[in-house]
Amino acid sequence: MSNQPQGNPGDIINWPMLKIVYRTDPDKIAALLPPGIEPGADPHVNLTIYNFPVPDEPEYGIVTSVNANYNGVAGEYTLGYGIDQESAIFISQETNGQPKYPCTTEYFRLGPSVSARCIHQGYTFVEFKGVSKGENIPKDEYEQHEWWIKVSRATGVSANPDAGYDFPPHVVHVRSKYGTAWQEEVEGELVLRDSPWDPLASRLPMREQISAHLWWPIFLDREIKLAGKLDPEGFMPFADTISGSRWPGSNGGPKRG
Repeated sequence: MSNQPQGNPGDIINWPMLKIVYRTDPDKIAALLPPGIEPGADPHVNLTIYNFPVPDEPEYGIVTSVNANYNGVAGEYTLGYGIDQESAIFISQETNGQPKYPCTTEYFRLGPSVSARCIHQGYTFVEFKGVSKGENIPKDEYEQHEWWIKVSRATGVSANPDAGYDFPPHVVHVRSKYGTAWQEEVEGELVLRDSPWDPLASRLPMREQISAHLWWPIFLDREIKLAGKLDPEGFMPFADTISGSRWPGSNGGPKRG
């Protein structure tokens, strides 16, 4: 236990991320991927719940992604970053296509107990309670590939649905390299609750919980760049999304009907 991450008392820089992986149905993932992005080898949904200084104040959030490949590279297609810092939402969308939207996250650890809850528009859509085993799980350095979408519908598109795009859909490749300072397995239960704003329970139902762990990352490298174009016509059904996420929606809100 002496090698656990240390820091100033109350300093959030050493707050671990809670990472949860579960298995869903392959066809459910395929339905959420725009043409040009393919399902990954495993039909896994990846949830990361965190509290981290961005840039210098606490940001609570939840990242939702699914295993997916682009141009033969295995990675994760990100459906949303639900965060509690409004100042970071719009600029992240504009510059990099990062799918951020407003969300309230309650996440804490008390001794071995780990608790998390995520709420958006009054709906609690994710809950987790567990107990950490407290022992380090060594992990080698690794690279993660994440896929975002940068796109801008045409000005006046609401009056002319055939207007197209001011900036057609492009894939954004986020390549990150991490080390691991410490990692602990967590025995617990993930609960997905129905929500029209974050429809994990209906669009990505859980068939099996694969893993849960606390992770203290070492940030080694990150590169964000455009990786290629998607077919504009094929992407059009994916252009309407919920809030700032990539969940299919209608005029920026939940899908109705």
